[in-house]
Amino acid sequence: MAAIDKVRVLVVGDSGVGKTSLTHLISNNEPLTSPGWTVGCAVEVKLHEYKEGTPSQNTFFIELWDVGGSISHKNTRGVFYNPTHGIVLVHDLTNKKSHENLQRWLLEILNKDGKDIIKGGDVLDFDPEQFLGSTQLKYSQIPILVIGTKLDMLDEHHKNKILNKTSAGSIAEQCGADEICLNSHEARSLAAGTTDSVKLSRFFDKVIERKYYSRDTGRKYAGSYNPSLPGQYNTFSGTQQTSIYSQPSSDTME
Repeated sequence: MAAIDKVRVLVVGDSGVGKTSLTHLISNNEPLTSPGWTVGCAVEVKLHEYKEGTPSQNTFFIELWDVGGSISHKNTRGVFYNPTHGIVLVHDLTNKKSHENLQRWLLEILNKDGKDIIKGGDVLDFDPEQFLGSTQLKYSQIPILVIGTKLDMLDEHHKNKILNKTSAGSIAEQCGADEICLNSHEARSLAAGTTDSVKLSRFFDKVIERKYYSRDTGRKYAGSYNPSLPGQYNTFSGTQQTSIYSQPSSDTME
């Protein structure tokens, strides 16, 4: 089998928002029947067809790095943040605080680049333009997708309100990101051809383009090399990876 290029996508959010169920659904096209606990990081791998159905179609591996959300591991999980080619921010639709905390997750990832972006202790100084617009930051313009889970746990009134709401003031709007709301325990949530499936595919295409394709020519970098990124990946062959970081624990339930 020919070597297949890959990209790393961080999947982050508070403990218990359902990141493990989500990454399993994305990678395997089926729900995870018995979600467990995540310590450190667990990796799921998905084969993705870049620009499917066009002359530019090409196969890539998408590595989904499911980073444990336990506060007790905050000081050590930064080892998983470099390199980062895309970010999925996950929150629980039944837990407003988990959505508010997505800013902290962005700041935490950015801070691994040595930037002093948290000022005054716990006071947030979040500037989305700094995150997306600054050409001086290695993580500038990194593709972001926001996903709200546990849609099935909302009553019809709140479900319709969320699905029909405008995104004014939301972190998705601030970052110029698409947003998906779904039930990770329903395979049809990301069924081919659905709006959410299209959003997910478009996000993966953006991640791949940022790492492998020249903005000027639209052509793939020779040797799969993008000098603008804070780290490089080699190619590899295979179909699935399992993480050496995943183990049972009582700290983090996904």
